[in-house]
Amino acid sequence: MYIEQIYTNCLSQAAYYVESDGEAVVIDPLRDPQPYLDLAKKRNSRIKYVFETHFHADFVSGHLDLSRKTGAVIVFGPNAKPAYQALIAFDGEEFTLGSIIIKVIHTPGHTLESSCFLVIDESGKENAIFTGDTLFVGDVGRPDLLSGNLDKTTLTEMLFDSLKFKIKTLPADVIVYPGHGAGSACGKNLGKETSTTIGEQMEKNYALKETNKDAFVQAVTSGLSKPPAYFFKDASININGYESIDKVIKSAATELNPEMLLNEVKNGCVILDTRDAEEFAEKFIPGSINIGLNGQFANWVGTLLEFNAPVILVTEIGKEKESAMRLSRIGYDNIKGFLKEGIESWVKAGHSCDSIQSITYEKYCNDSQVVDFLVLDVRMDNERNEMQFPNSLNIPLQVFQETISSLDRFKPVFVYCAGGYRSMMAASLLKKNNFGIVCNLKGGINAYKDKAPELMFR
Repeated sequence: MYIEQIYTNCLSQAAYYVESDGEAVVIDPLRDPQPYLDLAKKRNSRIKYVFETHFHADFVSGHLDLSRKTGAVIVFGPNAKPAYQALIAFDGEEFTLGSIIIKVIHTPGHTLESSCFLVIDESGKENAIFTGDTLFVGDVGRPDLLSGNLDKTTLTEMLFDSLKFKIKTLPADVIVYPGHGAGSACGKNLGKETSTTIGEQMEKNYALKETNKDAFVQAVTSGLSKPPAYFFKDASININGYESIDKVIKSAATELNPEMLLNEVKNGCVILDTRDAEEFAEKFIPGSINIGLNGQFANWVGTLLEFNAPVILVTEIGKEKESAMRLSRIGYDNIKGFLKEGIESWVKAGHSCDSIQSITYEKYCNDSQVVDFLVLDVRMDNERNEMQFPNSLNIPLQVFQETISSLDRFKPVFVYCAGGYRSMMAASLLKKNNFGIVCNLKGGINAYKDKAPELMFR
């Protein structure tokens, strides 16, 4: 038996490849099927099944394209009602894969159809379980993403029973392979580890330690942040199907010169610049939104861009396809093309660029003009507990677009976050909304922990 985890940092998502005697199953694949095809080819195996733990809300699954290319059977657990051909397994149904067995364990709660897949190895031992969004390291899946006609309290009660009767009864040494790690919005506070055991979670996970159902409901449902709006769009896509990724990428590969780009903008296209924050700050096309590939790209696209908005890409040279692929992973398929030769082609064509000044903390302290700036902190409220700029206004980036109209666009603005990634997004949105002077804290506030004790709040 062979198990490989394929982890994607920008989505904090884990897909899995399981193989035995030349037969393989892929669990919760991302939209691009090529990595799984390449892995099966490398290991001289045939992909027999594609297992889906549930209808994902945070990304578009690759099950359809992978099935089309391999003939693999798509398998969901009970209660799933996809609009395409799939095998809907019953609770306890077993699938043979080479010399091992994979058993479906229906665990409703995160969603009605949520299921886990238990691996019984060649010796008949319960070896590992793929828990999707039912159980994470240190957390469980939130119950408010795709509930149908059920409220989150009812689903949380279902989750309590699923954990009590299906998960906690497994041997302590069973390896747990969850669908997400730290940074995912599918839970509240996921651990940084990407695998664990049933025994470890029985000791450390608040949800598995809780034995009272009412207390469990209160613990799981309290403190849930607002999910990105695209979550509900992606869930619908995963239920109803989607266009082949090959067609999406082919359309996104359309080369645009500056004049063609301007025409697309006139037709309502959004310019999405995926370069690193500091590169973007030096020069960018006026009206561009910066969401760098080097961070939680997918989540921020889904938070800041309207779903299905027509997009033009400006990227680092060679990053055009990657940018398009990462957009398509969350269902942003309306990509009109990319600026050929990047920002330099814009400059060579004689068009003007905008810029955002990145300033250090020292410059902030020594520049008398900065005193008149509106200081914006775009971190989450709980991040301000340790350190913050005095007299700063906290507007988390998650709700920035909802509140930007209430700000004085004639007042110069100084924006900061933890590391500079989120603040540059906010700065680009300010510029797009015709704010005049916008500055960004270079490196973010975390870069000044040892240099600026006056910012510390303990």
